[in-house]
Amino acid sequence: MEIGTPLAVVTGAGGGIGAAIATSLADRGYGVAVLDIDGDRAGDVASRLVGGQALEVDISDESAVDDALDRLGRPPSVVVANAGIVRFGKLLELSVSDWRRVIEVNLTGTFVVCRAGARRMVDAGAGGSIVAITSMNGVVPGPGSGAYTASKAGLNQLVGQMAIEWGAAGIRVNGVAPGLIDGGMSGPIYADPDFRRARESRVPVGRLGTPEDIAQVVSFLCSDDAEYITGQTLLVDGGVTHNMISQLPRPSAVERGETL
Repeated sequence: MEIGTPLAVVTGAGGGIGAAIATSLADRGYGVAVLDIDGDRAGDVASRLVGGQALEVDISDESAVDDALDRLGRPPSVVVANAGIVRFGKLLELSVSDWRRVIEVNLTGTFVVCRAGARRMVDAGAGGSIVAITSMNGVVPGPGSGAYTASKAGLNQLVGQMAIEWGAAGIRVNGVAPGLIDGGMSGPIYADPDFRRARESRVPVGRLGTPEDIAQVVSFLCSDDAEYITGQTLLVDGGVTHNMISQLPRPSAVERGETL
């Protein structure tokens, strides 16, 4: 990784959306530090990137995160907090240990990574851009999602708080909330073609999203073209979260455009 190359740190970048984000930023001239709890996966992604560097780290471990960023040798210009987990289960049966682990990784871990990056940006005095990957489930809950919905809703608010606290230092903070994405944690469920078609039929644009759809938006938010955008969480979902009413029965007169 050349000293003059701007540095981007991407967590959970060993596959899926994170790998697509790392690739997109590398294509835009960043040296990318690929962070993942699975060091082998991180190494595989980093090996395919010009200026890629792999680091194995659990983002819920504050000292491990600080050590990883210190090993990079220079402050990041961009931090993308993508790492996250889900533990499915109905709330009445969900174990407290599963609840705590999801909150620990998705909310606390994201805070730890973003703050570590922001501290180094402040010390360098050059500002930067931070993007947190949230979820449409942080806006609309999903049954059986355990603590995932609460963790992502909390993250949406954290994005705003980080933005107002760190803006004076030239640090912009935004969120990207993916919808139904064919990849990453959701990839295996779309192997069933009937389930896939059923899901696609609910999306106004007529298809599932891809990791690259998310990566393109993240890259935009990290760019100078988005220099006046901060504190926002952008839904990238093909319109699905606004499509609830169309799934409900409606009077035939309404469908015909008549007055009731």
